[in-house]
Amino acid sequence: MLYRRVFGLPTLRLRSPFDEIERMRRQMDRLMEGFLGHGPERRFAGVFPLINLTEDNNNFYVRAELPGVFAEDLDIQATASGISISGERKILSENDNAKYHRRERTAGKFSRILDLPKDVDPEKIEARMVDGILTVVIPKAERAKPRQIAVK
Repeated sequence: MLYRRVFGLPTLRLRSPFDEIERMRRQMDRLMEGFLGHGPERRFAGVFPLINLTEDNNNFYVRAELPGVFAEDLDIQATASGISISGERKILSENDNAKYHRRERTAGKFSRILDLPKDVDPEKIEARMVDGILTVVIPKAERAKPRQIAVK
């Protein structure tokens, strides 16, 4: 067996050309877990909150899913070209004797920064929270709105 490996003789097992790439991917995953730390629960961590950004002729609309976040725990700031939403999700802790079988909900601080494709009017922004969905209405600046031009 050693003789086959050293001299490159064929083995009985057919190898895929992607076996080495898969081995390298597993090594990189282990390496990144060491850098990012915190074990398996990091695998569930994603971008929070989930956000949709849409627009019409007059406004941009940001809708963010924020279950379990209270309005007083949010901080929304806007500039002429962007908006930031930050806050904290607090989850009531179980008693000290609780044994978790699955723990995917995490608590902690979050922050999302969105660059908007056009200038906005930060003085007229409105935000409301209904059933865990934050809706922010962001009016476009007058110079950013499309103009209807009449043909003569």
